[in-house]
Amino acid sequence: MVTRILKIHPNDNVLVALQNLAKGETVIHDGHEYTLTDDINAKHKFFMQDMNVGDPIMMYGVLVGKAQHFISKGGLMDTENTKHASDPYEFRPYHYEWHAPDVSKFEGRTFNGYVRSDGRVGTANYWLFIPTVFCENRNLDVIREALHNELGYAVTDKYKSYAHHLVEAYKNGEILEEADPSSIGLANPVANRVFKNVDGIKFLNHQGGCGGTRQDAAVLSKLLAAYADHPNVAGVTVLSLGCQNLQVQDFMDDLKHRSPNFDKPLFIFEQQQSQSEEQLVKEAIRKTFIGLTEINKIERQPAPLSKLVLGVKCGGSDGFSGISANPAVGYTSDLLVALGGTVLLAEFPELCGAEQQLIDRTKDETAARKFIQLMTAYNQSAENVGSGFFMNPSPGNIKDGLITDAIKSTGAAKKGGTSPVEDVLDYTEPATKPGLNLVCTPGNDVEATTGKAASGATLILFTTGLGTPTGNPVCPTIKVSTNNALTKRMGDIIDINCGPVIEGEKTIEEMGKDILEYCIKAASGEVIPKAVLLNQDDFIPWKRGVSL
Repeated sequence: MVTRILKIHPNDNVLVALQNLAKGETVIHDGHEYTLTDDINAKHKFFMQDMNVGDPIMMYGVLVGKAQHFISKGGLMDTENTKHASDPYEFRPYHYEWHAPDVSKFEGRTFNGYVRSDGRVGTANYWLFIPTVFCENRNLDVIREALHNELGYAVTDKYKSYAHHLVEAYKNGEILEEADPSSIGLANPVANRVFKNVDGIKFLNHQGGCGGTRQDAAVLSKLLAAYADHPNVAGVTVLSLGCQNLQVQDFMDDLKHRSPNFDKPLFIFEQQQSQSEEQLVKEAIRKTFIGLTEINKIERQPAPLSKLVLGVKCGGSDGFSGISANPAVGYTSDLLVALGGTVLLAEFPELCGAEQQLIDRTKDETAARKFIQLMTAYNQSAENVGSGFFMNPSPGNIKDGLITDAIKSTGAAKKGGTSPVEDVLDYTEPATKPGLNLVCTPGNDVEATTGKAASGATLILFTTGLGTPTGNPVCPTIKVSTNNALTKRMGDIIDINCGPVIEGEKTIEEMGKDILEYCIKAASGEVIPKAVLLNQDDFIPWKRGVSL
């Protein structure tokens, strides 16, 4: 019998609809009958009891909101009757006991990665182009087009063929509405590559480096240095204008501070010192090509799973995110931590309501207090401009059942599993301790993935219920769907489907193990995530202002 409703935690006073339920229908949970006073769409919640003004609304076992007026038992939770609320949090001495999952299935397993001179292991072997200022974006675009097309990294051939077909149809006087070359496809993107051991040539186009504040430029410098130092990056080309706020020397100082023994090939070109645009571009291409021949000599070799650094992220979340994909990814996180690996949980605006749980799991008092300070300062900066964490849910989130930020956030925090928190990192700080790390980033999909990669994530698990194409230039991003319908509708961007959890066909634990198996294959280059195949290389630096 298919389960139609779900109570997530024993202390909850709302039930989640797993299927569409009709007004007037009576449903039964744990021996109790509930007659619905509203239509309840799948992913949405209804109340288990009459609610009066100010009554606490509990979900995931924590406070997620308060009733704004009387709500009858069986009534729909919506934005009119429910407003965000969460419990205060404070430092408490560490007494957490973790029961690690059984990892016997994975003990002794390896992945085939790229071992770097400092002992870190990459899951990919990329060449990276970095502009110190937005003025160089155009030059990067020219170089990208040249190198991607000639070296076999372009993914737009099928669209060029499609456009060419339409042009020919137009010239021949054909009816364009009937000109649909559906047979035109994309050849194997790996087979056409000149350099078989170079997984991609990546470009960090951005809008910073000058203007704004000097603090913006300083943060950007640290971010770009983090990407140059990333274990998935084997070589770097830097393009600079010359007069911008972010000087090349600033970048080099941050790079040396982060990695004193940095030994990757690094080429720097400054346009105001060059003879012409043509000379700059040609020389950058020539030097990079020589560098590519060198990093192509690096081959994958076995490495223990403890060398994996897994970023966990959610975006385009829905009412199933905290029930299927996020807890399944959380179980994957626990498995990897038990194996000695590293997990990065970020999106501080989406930890609202889960703060006390995370503080209680933080082993080091200094780290715990750092988390409190970062969360408090971040929320205060949002409130100072008339916003706040409570305004984090997007219209799409709300439409699909995430009515308050605490509901969204407590479900989002499930991605981090249940292991102790080993460290708390500010934006761009590198992860140096195995285990679960909290990383201060916005909740915004691209700003968060950009920050996770800066802290050293070598794979990102990205859960979504509504669908989003988000990827990252240097960190393969694996899309995990919360439901079957999304996987069917947007299968061209989804890698893993957690819909079987909702349907009762798989447990959270079974799904978590499947996800880790996929991660091992992706880290070894045996499967290529859809975002990587599409060159979905999203990169947005965070200016330390307000961004939720």
